[in-house]
Amino acid sequence: MNHSDNLKKGEKGAWISIFAYIILAASKLVIAAIGNSEALRADGLNNATDVVASIAVLVGLKISRKPPDEDHHYGHFRAETIASLFAAFIMMLVGIQVIIETFQSILKAHYAQPDMLTAWTALVATIIMFMVYFYNLRLSKAVSSSALYAAAQDNRSDALVSIGAFIGIIGAQFGLFWLDPIAGLVVGFIICKTAWGIFKDATHTLTDGFDENQIEKIKSSVLKDPDVKQLYDIKGRIHGNQAFVDITILVDPNLNVEESHAITERIERYLYRNYHITHAQIHIEPYRNF
Repeated sequence: MNHSDNLKKGEKGAWISIFAYIILAASKLVIAAIGNSEALRADGLNNATDVVASIAVLVGLKISRKPPDEDHHYGHFRAETIASLFAAFIMMLVGIQVIIETFQSILKAHYAQPDMLTAWTALVATIIMFMVYFYNLRLSKAVSSSALYAAAQDNRSDALVSIGAFIGIIGAQFGLFWLDPIAGLVVGFIICKTAWGIFKDATHTLTDGFDENQIEKIKSSVLKDPDVKQLYDIKGRIHGNQAFVDITILVDPNLNVEESHAITERIERYLYRNYHITHAQIHIEPYRNF
């Protein structure tokens, strides 16, 4: 299965998230209004933003599948990362809104006991979101999709948010009325934390950041090749969900072109097999220190 087919398969996870969020957001907002729960309302707003975020991931996956063209010689794979960045902005805005509104409610000390129906709604939502999380996590690893992986992490955060709402509502049943709006406040912070994590990863990728530990592992592996006398330089960057590396190695200057080329092909196959490096540019230079 090629990279484009993987991205197409990954769209299924985005669609599942969209449908789950639409149903949960509508259910939570309606039941929160009926059952008078600030925590469930905040949770419902969180799911409403997740609909937009999941749509952004879906669009990013679709654009990423477009082949290279005249002004995109390396393809459109970074559309996936841009989609994650867009989703992070939306989530952060709503998270801040939830924090402000819930904080105002706490200052007013306008507490009310929520109905138990809101608690069961939060509990059912937790189970559903954990199911979606595990499905998207497995799928993101199978198709090597950073955007779908970010979506899976968002799914997990949503499940934890629903657990927090459930705890807050149950606490209110025992006279701890302030626990429900406090749970709503915690929900807002969790939304912002998740958004920051997605934003940080996306910007790191878009600015050609690469894991230093991964670079060191690749460097050590290349140096184990018997024909590599020295590794002069190594650079890495992420293009969408594909890793690109540029490596300069020093070899025996007496090797001919065909023998040198065989070394680069061997290293490229090794990097793909062991590190899933889809694009490796191996530059050969003569080793003079004999």
